[in-house]
Amino acid sequence: MSRSVRIYLGLAVLIGLSVLFLISVVHTAAGASNTAAEGHRLAQAWCQTCHAVEPDMAGWFDRAPSFQAIADRNGTTALSLKVFWKTSHQTMPNLVISPQQADALSSYILSLKGD
Repeated sequence: MSRSVRIYLGLAVLIGLSVLFLISVVHTAAGASNTAAEGHRLAQAWCQTCHAVEPDMAGWFDRAPSFQAIADRNGTTALSLKVFWKTSHQTMPNLVISPQQADALSSYILSLKGD
């Protein structure tokens, strides 16, 4: 195989991998948006009796921190929220939620993070 053929094959493989990478990035971004929307729906159904689940509503509820305040904490990450959902808390009802629901709620909370 000549050198120029190997170069063209290498470029074709590189272009193909780049296209696959871009497709996966777009698909992941769309999935995260859907997940956050599902998390918002769950938050409205389960959490808004104690928490302000909508952005910029801090101070409306005194019983629990707003989702905006939780999102803006320095230590709030996907991992810290995943641990939180699996831990019992004295001031919260004992939630039994699926991993997908926990991911959706976490995705919604993280979507509120200020810049």
